[in-house]
Formats: sequence, C-alpha cells, structure tokens
Amino acid sequence: MTGSHTWENFQDVTEVFDYPAYLDRLTALHHNFIRLWVTESIHSDGGWLMNPLANEKEIAPLPYLRTGPGLALDGRPRLDLSRFNPAYFERLRARVRQAGQRGIYVSVMFFQGFSVVTPGGWKAHPLNGGNNVNGIDGDANGDGLGLEVHRSPGTPVLQIQEAYVRQVLETLHDLDNVLYEVVNEATPESVPWQYQLIRFIKRYERERGFMAHPVGMTFFQLGEFGGGDNRTLFESEADWISPGGYTKYARNPPATDGRHVQVLDTDHIHGIGGDQDYVWESFMRGYNPIYMDPFDAVHELTIGEPVLNEPQHERARVAMGQARRWADRLDLKRVTPQSELASTGYCLADRGREYLIYIPAGGVTSESDEGKATRPVTVNLTGASGPFTVEWMEFETGRTKQEGLLIGGSERMLTVPFSGGSLLYLRKAR
Repeated sequence: MTGSHTWENFQDVTEVFDYPAYLDRLTALHHNFIRLWVTESIHSDGGWLMNPLANEKEIAPLPYLRTGPGLALDGRPRLDLSRFNPAYFERLRARVRQAGQRGIYVSVMFFQGFSVVTPGGWKAHPLNGGNNVNGIDGDANGDGLGLEVHRSPGTPVLQIQEAYVRQVLETLHDLDNVLYEVVNEATPESVPWQYQLIRFIKRYERERGFMAHPVGMTFFQLGEFGGGDNRTLFESEADWISPGGYTKYARNPPATDGRHVQVLDTDHIHGIGGDQDYVWESFMRGYNPIYMDPFDAVHELTIGEPVLNEPQHERARVAMGQARRWADRLDLKRVTPQSELASTGYCLADRGREYLIYIPAGGVTSESDEGKATRPVTVNLTGASGPFTVEWMEFETGRTKQEGLLIGGSERMLTVPFSGGSLLYLRKAR
C-alpha cells in the first residue's frame, strides 16, 4: 500500500475540496492508499496545518447536528452529541466507496490528537462544555485543554466516543477497502485509551458479524506534548502500525521483521518532507511508504513556514507509483528484506527466485578499462543456481533495459547502465 494523503480530503476547511480530482490524480500516479483525515474541531483556529485565512471558518461536515438551544463558543448553535449529522456519514461512505472503485484502500481516522492540545483547538471541540447541549465537558481539570479526552476520559465522554465509533463502523461495515486508525498523533499518555478503543472496535465488529477490518495505531505527537515510544505500537493489539521518529526512519530505516504490517508515513517522520529516496529505502526494508502531501495548497505549520509544492513532492509521488507497480510484480508472500545480499544495502529477495535491488543516485563509481566512470553493484547469488533474467529501471525517466542472462552460484558484479537512481531486478529464468 502506498499513496499521498492530505489534510482536507474529508472535511472542508479552507475551501470545498475537489475529491474526484484528487482521486483522479492518485489513480494517474498509481497510488492505492490514503489516510482520510478528520479534525474533531468545529472550526479552524488558524493553527495546526490550516491556512491562516481560514481562521474561525466552520469545518464541514461535522458528525453532530448543531441544534441548540444556545450558542457555542463560535457564536453558532450548540451541538447535540446525541444526534448524528447524516451528511457527515453519507459523505464518509461515499468517499470511501469512490476510492474503492479506483482500487484505493482508505484508512479512516476516528480522532485527532491536535484538536485537544491547544487552547484554540479545545475551544472549538464538541466536548468542550461551552459547545454542546448535553452537559459534557472533557476538560476535567479545568486547564483550558482537552488532553483528558484522549487519556482517561470519564464514563460520559467515553460513551460519546464509543457511540461515534459505532456509527462509523455501522456506516462502513460492508466495504472491503477500509482500514481504521484510532487517532492521529495523540500524546504518549493516550496509549491505554487507544488500546481500549482497539479492543472495542474488534469486539464490536465481531459481535455484529461484520467483516473484520484492520485496526491501526500510529505514532505520537512531536513537540511540547510529544515523545512516546514505538514499542507501545509493537506491543498493541493493532493489526497495522505506523511508527515514527526522524532519527530512526528518515534515512536508512531498519528492516521490518514481518510481525506487523507497517505503514511508514512522512507525517510521523518529517511532518512535511521526504523524497523519492525515502520511498525506495522504506519499500526495500519492508514498509508501506505513504506521503503527507501538501499538493498544490499552501499550508502553514504553527511552528514553521508556508510549504509550497516543491519538486521533491512530485518525485516522491512518482516513486510511490513506481514502487506499487514493482510490488505487484513481486511475490510479496515470499520476498523479505535481505540487505546483506546487495552492495547497496537494499534488497528484497526470495533467495534463488527473485531479487530487487535499489541503487541510489551517485554512490560508488570505478574506472573501466577504457577510463570511463562506471557504477558497479554486487549481488550475492551464492546458492542460487541457474540463469537469471536481468532488468534495470531508471527512476527519473522510468526507462527500462533488459540484459542477457546472469548465471548464479556466486557473488556477481554488474554495471549500472543509468547515471541516476535505479533498480535492478533479477528473476529465475524459466
């Protein structure tokens, strides 16, 4: 699974999001996975990845009806947390189905960590006592933040959350392109609450006789409320996880061990960042690489500068589509990361059958007998008998080149025919 996801692909914040055009673009890029983003806030406070021009703009649709009586803190009618908004769930189902018709898997996000950690975010939260008619206030300690609702919510708050989760599950239960994500980048103290909801989702689907959808747990916030430990993801009952941390995953990530499906997301590594090398390094180490993509919009982080649509974004998008097509060619049930088999340190292999080697741009060069610079790559085919077909691909152009058969049985050196980043694919000849 791989693909670009962006903040407004479900709820409209700065403007009405052109979802069909977004899917068209993903399809053209050969992507097959997105995260469907939610914010729990009822309006933008001009912070967290929102265009500052959207300050105080109502987010739509919301999961609850604004019936009143009385006005919420934004001057609009208060929400009734016992009455769901049909338009929200109709859009949810429609967007997941539309993606499924394009062969795209959708990770549906239940909750949003950034909606509770700032005064502006909490002021706009449905569980703020000033915004609902139900007498519910998630700020148990009265500090002006809503951290408790993602940590140790009291029974009334948890009941509201579980009712919302049930409604999502009922809405999507028969769609087979659905994954679930408990919350985007909550604080580390949210772990027990996330574990509880993972069990709740699995139990509810089982008791209702629904198809079981993979439930995921993703990395925590960076910054003031950040930290967290990836071990809590690995120790969870989640079906898939998305670890994070710049130092460990931005370059040369460790190989996966096959015990968990792992989605490696630039959102949990850079915020916004990464390039085609990130995609290939991640894929070759056994991850499903996805990309936090600003697309053509300008978004502003509270702590950063506006992020424009830079060339590296397009290179990463193209690389994800290329990686997806190569994944379709490989026997993914058999290949595993085996870095020791290639001089570049990046190899997916089913020994004796097929080998996919990533060759970064640049790298080691040597001089040929004619005095020309060459780029050698070495593959260990010891124990792999018989001939192998040889295929090369250059990332930038997508060009491929076939060469003659390569005989196994020993360590073999080949010369890369392209100057840029490339792939080498060896497959047992039939």
